[in-house]
Amino acid sequence: MIAVREANREDVAFLVDGNARMALETENIVLDRERLRAGVEAVFADAARGFYLIAEADGERAGQMMITYEWSDWRNGVFWWIQSVYTVPEHRGLGVFKALYSAVQERARNAGGVCGLRLYVEAHNERAQATYRRCGMSETVYRMFEVDGVLTRGVVSS
Repeated sequence: MIAVREANREDVAFLVDGNARMALETENIVLDRERLRAGVEAVFADAARGFYLIAEADGERAGQMMITYEWSDWRNGVFWWIQSVYTVPEHRGLGVFKALYSAVQERARNAGGVCGLRLYVEAHNERAQATYRRCGMSETVYRMFEVDGVLTRGVVSS
């Protein structure tokens, strides 16, 4: 059985480790752990940034997910963005993401004003894409563009 709960400050080390492992596994990026820890802690310092969920299997942390917010004037509602998804390797294939996703859907329904759930996924991560499709998500027509690391002093692009 997989239980999902809101993360707290005692989960920071787990969240930092999960984020670092996810970046390395999916994009071959080594994240600066100090900057990453500060980023994770910033979510706990300001609820307007979002929140984290933790999935537990038999009382052991098995996965994580972060939710951030995007206002949509077209829909007069908020999209919840699913980010920082990671499942501990020994718990993969056991429904950890499905449990996290179900918990987010329920929270979004209860929150009111949430017009949809979105996430972005690395283009070649077919395993993750298949998981998202099994949960009922579909690919959009949008492509993502960005400027990374040139707008904020000290932020380095990969």
